[in-house]
Amino acid sequence: MLPEADELPDVLLDLAVPHEDVNGLVALRDRLWEDPQARWLLDRCVDALVRDMGRPGGNPGFPVLPDGLGELGRCFCVYVYVAALPYVREYHRGRGIPDEVSRRTLADLGRHLAVHRRARGGRGLAVPDWPGLHFRGELYQLGRLQFQRAVLGGRMGGATAGAGHAAGPGDPCLNLHITDFRGPLSPEACDRAIDLAREFFARHFPEERYETAVCHSWLLDPQLRDYLPADSNIVRFQERFRPADGYGQEPDDSTPVGFVFGDRALSVDRLSRRTTVERAVGDHLRSGGHWYGGHGWFPL
Repeated sequence: MLPEADELPDVLLDLAVPHEDVNGLVALRDRLWEDPQARWLLDRCVDALVRDMGRPGGNPGFPVLPDGLGELGRCFCVYVYVAALPYVREYHRGRGIPDEVSRRTLADLGRHLAVHRRARGGRGLAVPDWPGLHFRGELYQLGRLQFQRAVLGGRMGGATAGAGHAAGPGDPCLNLHITDFRGPLSPEACDRAIDLAREFFARHFPEERYETAVCHSWLLDPQLRDYLPADSNIVRFQERFRPADGYGQEPDDSTPVGFVFGDRALSVDRLSRRTTVERAVGDHLRSGGHWYGGHGWFPL
């Protein structure tokens, strides 16, 4: 059930939804609620989202809505998450998760709206499924980093086991994610986040033994070392990880462009050169190079 129109602004602000998006989302709420088919789809999506709450890997895919729905289609999943809010909060309470961790984790919905506005100039979610990890109890914001409860796959688990690590394929792991709008990725901030994660998961998920942290990110592309100082935050972040082999090497240029410049679709000739990272990403592409996803792990 969605909150009433006069209650919705407070809920949205608690989720860090940008102020400029609140009135439009309240107006769209009435349009959705008056459409029986949209309400039916909302109920089905909420049911699918909260089913098996807390089980890693159970995030359902949401339907791709027709372009003719316009802004309602781009924002539909916002209402799914708002309607699912009581379920995830109940799950957090049952696990004894502190209110501030719950609040900061779920507030990532607002950050994703801000990311979409930066890239597209309007309301929407660029990757509608992603906040489902937060609203299913799989992912938590702990300081500078996000930690996703996951399981080691064959390639990463093979790399850890091959290095003599205690964990291998099928064992629990924490998948690290790095968000924007969270300040520098300093070593000190990362150390604090990892320490928080060790304590948090041991306390609130004691039945799951997390011995491994993994990361799949363009930030682990070793080519960045050719452009960035050795003491840069990104290079020092890379140094935490042991590389995992066995992954394909398909170019992925749009991901760093999206994260650094705010819009995956920007052409290379429009990429600015204001910061060291902007120059690194753009200059590499302008020289004919490509960026690739990196894969690494370290023992917890």
